[in-house]
Amino acid sequence: MSDRGFLFLFSLLMIAAGVGSAAYLVATGQAGTVDGLFLVLTALLLALVFALYVIYMIRRAMELAKGPAAQPAKAAAAKTATKPSPAPAAQA
Repeated sequence: MSDRGFLFLFSLLMIAAGVGSAAYLVATGQAGTVDGLFLVLTALLLALVFALYVIYMIRRAMELAKGPAAQPAKAAAAKTATKPSPAPAAQA
């Protein structure tokens, strides 16, 4: 398995751990204290950061999958565009 696969699975594990620990703190009533509230916020922040990374990773993989098909069309359009020739200098 590639390193991206391991990072993806690790990110999913961290999301599940963050959400699970926040749910545990709420279910046991520990989230009612100041320390528990900060633990819940920290766990949810951890889950959010890894979720954003997973979303970024998925979007980048989707762009790379679509990318090569779109590039030749752009290259062909760029080649057909011509530059205007400079105006001749006025002779005195």
